[in-house]
Amino acid sequence: MDPDGPPPDRLPEGGLLKRSLVIAGHRTSVSLEAAFWEALRRLAAARGLSIQALVGRIDAERGEQNLSSAIRVFVLRAVWPGEGSVGPADIRREAQPVRG
Repeated sequence: MDPDGPPPDRLPEGGLLKRSLVIAGHRTSVSLEAAFWEALRRLAAARGLSIQALVGRIDAERGEQNLSSAIRVFVLRAVWPGEGSVGPADIRREAQPVRG
């Protein structure tokens, strides 16, 4: 995947991508579809965070839920139309490349 991501009007296609992150001092691997990684990157950038920092926040609030599932739910809630959501257009407009 291009480190700067796909064009702002498209999410990447592709299967699962596994990435290693350090969360709360522990190294862990997370598997997500390419589109979820890109959406997560854009959401992190819109918040001024690295992917790792945003995943750390998601991890801290997920309870017993699987981390990959918690990330997917976070992304869906962030872009779902409704109160407090950030729409895809907002993500595209505010996002800057963040390496994490």
